Amino acid sequence: MTDDQLDGPGEGVGRVLGTADATPLTFWTAVAPGSYLQLDDVVVTRRELPDREPVTIAGVVTQVRARHEGAQFDSDVFAIADGTLPAQVQEAAEVTTTRVDPEFYVPPTPGAVVHRAEGDARARALHFDRMERRIPMGMGRDGVPVYLNADFLDGTRGAHVSISGISGVATKTSFATFLLYSVFRSGVLGGDAVNAKALIFNVKGEDLLFLDHPNSRLDDPTRAAYAKLGLDAGAFPDVRVYAPPRVGDSSGTPDVSSRLTGVDSFYWTLSEFCADRLLPYVFADADDERQQYTMVVHSVAAHLARYAQPADGGVSIDGVRLGSYADLVDHVVEQLNDDETRGEWAGSAVGLGTVNAFARRLIGSKKDLGRLIRGDLATRRPHSINTAESAQVTVVDLHNLPDRAQRFVVGVTLKSEFERKEKAGTAKPLLFVVLDELNKYAPREGSSPIKEVLLDIAERGRSLGVILVGAQQTASEVERRIVTNSAIRVVGRLDPAEASRPEYGFLPPAQRQRALLAKPGTMFVNQPDIPVPLCLEFPFPAWATRVSEAGRPPSETLRSITQSADPFAVVGSGSSDDDIPF
Repeated sequence: MTDDQLDGPGEGVGRVLGTADATPLTFWTAVAPGSYLQLDDVVVTRRELPDREPVTIAGVVTQVRARHEGAQFDSDVFAIADGTLPAQVQEAAEVTTTRVDPEFYVPPTPGAVVHRAEGDARARALHFDRMERRIPMGMGRDGVPVYLNADFLDGTRGAHVSISGISGVATKTSFATFLLYSVFRSGVLGGDAVNAKALIFNVKGEDLLFLDHPNSRLDDPTRAAYAKLGLDAGAFPDVRVYAPPRVGDSSGTPDVSSRLTGVDSFYWTLSEFCADRLLPYVFADADDERQQYTMVVHSVAAHLARYAQPADGGVSIDGVRLGSYADLVDHVVEQLNDDETRGEWAGSAVGLGTVNAFARRLIGSKKDLGRLIRGDLATRRPHSINTAESAQVTVVDLHNLPDRAQRFVVGVTLKSEFERKEKAGTAKPLLFVVLDELNKYAPREGSSPIKEVLLDIAERGRSLGVILVGAQQTASEVERRIVTNSAIRVVGRLDPAEASRPEYGFLPPAQRQRALLAKPGTMFVNQPDIPVPLCLEFPFPAWATRVSEAGRPPSETLRSITQSADPFAVVGSGSSDDDIPF
């Protein structure tokens, strides 16, 4: 069989070089006159064998070069350009093998025709034909869809996604939300898509509060791009937004300014804080774990769980009613300062200096956590973040909270969601957790309650159907076991120093360099099925990414859970008469 009879390979673009070593895994091809190859192009060639069927070798272009053949000195370029010195421009491309079929590893023959892979040949080269469930991720450099193997995302054969890149340029969160949209809307989950959930923590501005609003900037080319990926361009149909209560607001009004409907406040009652032993999450950064007072934290938490009794929204401890977090902190500090009760609360083996260090840290938390841990709001009112009882996409807004409060919310929410999945004992329905700034919550050094929860999710979440989609500026600063357990690794625009770190060793040298230049919307995706990361561009979000883009949302998303339970409740301040559900 001749090269011209190769089954659906596309046009011939060159021949395998004879002046550079060709191996089964890497070879160079000379580009034919009038043709071109660019980085990320998919090519295929065939090696004829005397005693067996031909071997098809497919790969991705990972480097391209051009040079003058016939030039001897650098200055010859001027003479060649003037036509006084004969020379020929020759381009060549390095090809990294992605598939050998059948798996008989021989090098391609120098002079063999190299074709641009198209259609089925491209799908075979990139292993898309072996993916039983394909999730569209975006368009390749050739303008053809690129897919992700769902088996390595939903826990079937692997799970978790790690997304790295410079803040504000790498579009990490945009890609994470597009990936969620594709998972929910592409049909790869089948009947499980209806019950699958997503939990998104919003840490920057209010951009993620409008996922259920269509993007008013959506145009026909963008719709066409979605259609090419097999997706309808639209907003997330089922979204619930949670926000912390406003500071000093006794009614628990959610602290958001741009979105006034369909938002619920989240908080924890004092009784829940004590009974569920949430005190360790007040001390949830690496500096806390390096201090000796962590033993006091757990001792006090156990004491509160044992003796705190619910009392009219607050708690009662030893007959003393406490109606706010500040009251609880003051009571704990008072007991620790009392020589008679200190041992009962902190343990007999703890020194006074350690107790005082704990007390100072606890007192400092009153300002940050006072609006989240409440004794003045109705316990019957919906206030818990529970994805099982929420919408398909639950957005938890943290951007107005100080760092300590953000850590507390993330830690406690992940803990409760993971425990809920553990009690259910099944992987279905899936829960996707999108968390930005992962290096803050699971740093490489030190330990904390949040880091332990995230490690648990990374190591056991696959079997329980909890999928972590973590984003960070620097993967080199994230706990290694979390990055290692991520089957899918995604890289956007990188900082030069970060790109040189070993965590990005899966990127070929040319892609590492290109990551320094990548424009917003360009991502390099590495997945176990394909030996070379794929460069892709994902389409402009079809949902609003800021209030200025927000179109009119579906009517069913306008009401919050509180309003659904109480038709006379209006959540949000500054609401117009149109928001009042009469």
